[in-house]
Amino acid sequence: MASKRAHSLRCGESMRGMLAALVLGLALACGAHAQPARLLPANGKVGELSGRQHAFPLVEIGSQVKRLAAGALIYDRMNRTIVHGMLPEKATILYVEAPGGDVSRIYILRPDELERITRESKR
Repeated sequence: MASKRAHSLRCGESMRGMLAALVLGLALACGAHAQPARLLPANGKVGELSGRQHAFPLVEIGSQVKRLAAGALIYDRMNRTIVHGMLPEKATILYVEAPGGDVSRIYILRPDELERITRESKR
């Protein structure tokens, strides 16, 4: 009788441990979908990529064709770096110009980031 009771206690503890691990795993998985706010450069300018792709290293922002600086970085909405050929045809972006006027960084903005930038610029 005592051994059955000890066995059932061990099984109960094992089940509680597995349940705790399951709850922790679900909590981590749900939190992974939330996108934290990116730190965007304060000296960036908001612009629109036009519908036309240009040969590397040129990009069309608004009605102007600009040149990418050497080592320029392009970030997608998930903050991953992408290459020039992966730029979408149309997107709202934040871009940073190098001292020579070339574009050194491009951030493809999410709607919440664009809202945050426009709200902060009104201040």
